Amino acid sequence: MKKIITIIVLVLTFTLTGQAQDHMKTKATTVTLEQTTGAFTQESLTLEEGDYIFEIANNNVGHQVGFVLVPKGADVSQPENHIKTAYVTKAVENNTSESSNITTLAKGEYVYFCPLNPTPQYTLTVK
Repeated sequence: MKKIITIIVLVLTFTLTGQAQDHMKTKATTVTLEQTTGAFTQESLTLEEGDYIFEIANNNVGHQVGFVLVPKGADVSQPENHIKTAYVTKAVENNTSESSNITTLAKGEYVYFCPLNPTPQYTLTVK
């Protein structure tokens, strides 16, 4: 009888722990951006403060593309100013898409661009 009670307690403990961990996971909104040769198709974004995953689509650019996000006013040529969690997890091959890690954005202005394509710098505003 003790073994049965012990097994039930262990099963309940693991079940409750798993459910608690699921509730602790951050919920992030996915923002999809498309690149064509030399440009993003969406030239500005306005978002709320929060957690985001950036999904970057390579629409027949003909080579790999990427994604860089930098607080506005920071030197974009300096990698230490880049928001590294916003980088795609691997370069985006032609006619595919890739996603970034979860990126927490605070109120303010940012610029995004692709140095591999290359694209102009576009504005992302967080309210």
